[in-house]
Amino acid sequence: MNISVSKEVFPLAEIFTISRGSRTQAQVLTVRINKNGVTGHGECVPYARYNETLESVTEQIESLPNNPSRMELFNLLPAGAARNAVDCALWDLEAKQAGMRVWELAGLPAPQPEITAYTLSLDTPDKMQAQAAKNATRPLLKIKLGTAEDMDRLEAVRRGAPGARIIVDANEGWDADVYADLAPHLVRLGVELVEQPLPAGSDDMLAEIERPLPVCADESCHDRASLPALKGKYDYVNIKLDKTGGLTEALALKTEAQSQGYGIMVGCMVGSSLAMAPATLLAQGAGFTDLDGPLLLATDRDNPLTFDKHGVHAPSAALWG
Repeated sequence: MNISVSKEVFPLAEIFTISRGSRTQAQVLTVRINKNGVTGHGECVPYARYNETLESVTEQIESLPNNPSRMELFNLLPAGAARNAVDCALWDLEAKQAGMRVWELAGLPAPQPEITAYTLSLDTPDKMQAQAAKNATRPLLKIKLGTAEDMDRLEAVRRGAPGARIIVDANEGWDADVYADLAPHLVRLGVELVEQPLPAGSDDMLAEIERPLPVCADESCHDRASLPALKGKYDYVNIKLDKTGGLTEALALKTEAQSQGYGIMVGCMVGSSLAMAPATLLAQGAGFTDLDGPLLLATDRDNPLTFDKHGVHAPSAALWG
């Protein structure tokens, strides 16, 4: 077995801004695992918020011994981007070797299209209203927020897309007082879910203040080990492959979270169709799906995922799985 990793850059269609900063491109790592002439592919997006860089994640991947199994990865790499790319590449390799699709290997039904959110990046109210109007026919919009001046942005987006379903993502940008002030207005404006309103590690107030709409843990939830600390504070968990360390743990986290009464959101970093492909299996039956990364790119992989009025479709075998 040969494992290789390479950096690839995908320019974004427009500047993408969240409360932590802006970007004009998606920098990803592509893992290729070749065994007996068959190659499996995986992609990850190292994330500075979790102390990951392209270099550190590459070093983790290159440190692996030859011929690791997916189960052995749990002892070789922590949850995070490196393990994700390798885990997903191993799933792809196993499917190709078996002449099956990944969902058949996993004992899952064939995935159906899932409606995905489309993300509006953080900007001035006028520009966010224009973004919302441009995308008003999309069934679900996700608004990036995370400042103390978000009320005008919320009102502007609702004016731009009066009929759209809306969820918001504060990216840890509010404190308890700001969230308590905004929450009634989120309800008034028809917002269905708020992601990570308070910083991870400083979110205990969510168990003490009123939660008039569902609150979703993103930065506070990585893998199954995160769940005990979420009790009483969150209603949903946002499962992302780059946080769980791959599809194997993501499927286990979904099952465990549901058994504990949490709703499921399936999200993504800004990456290509190869990064989203495994998550389409995970998204089946989720309360909210946010796999719009490829829609934000100016260019994508060959054989990209299909997005249409029915949602995001499962990958072709030529892409992954």
